[in-house]
Amino acid sequence: MNRQDAEPRIVYEGKYQRMVVRGTWEYSERVHAGGLAAIIIAVTPEDNVLFVEQFRVPLQARTIEMPAGLVGDINAGESIEVSAVRELEEETGWTAAHAEVLMIGPTSSGASSEKIAFVRATGLTRVGAGGGDDSEDITVHEIPRPRAAAWLVEKMAAGYELDAKLWAGLWMIEHHLDGTPRG
Repeated sequence: MNRQDAEPRIVYEGKYQRMVVRGTWEYSERVHAGGLAAIIIAVTPEDNVLFVEQFRVPLQARTIEMPAGLVGDINAGESIEVSAVRELEEETGWTAAHAEVLMIGPTSSGASSEKIAFVRATGLTRVGAGGGDDSEDITVHEIPRPRAAAWLVEKMAAGYELDAKLWAGLWMIEHHLDGTPRG
């Protein structure tokens, strides 16, 4: 039996994460939600891209991200699309008339089994202030789409940690996955 086929051994399990050893590999898994999260690509009717800023304990730093959250963490069996719209509303105060899963892939395949779904939210309407739930302190940023990449670079220079998936999300605003322009 090679090391990839070894039986997994859980060495720690918390409320949201477990640490697994399989052969010579150590990695984390989500305890709930099937290990799937959604990152929401959302552009307001005013052509502003929605970003969220929050303090992330593992980094001990403020981050800039697109709205995101675990799929099915509140309601088991909830679809990716429903979870994405719920998270968008909770974090930003915007809801979407439609959500489309663009792709699903690993977030950090050498360290975690978690996968993320890129979800395009369209038909946005403001329904509240956003800011997250009682355990979160989220600041919402609405940045004009043509200026979004430059704004992200400015935030990085100012010391914020930026999720590398931000640039993939910006690309997906204007392109289909095969690289053709969205029309």
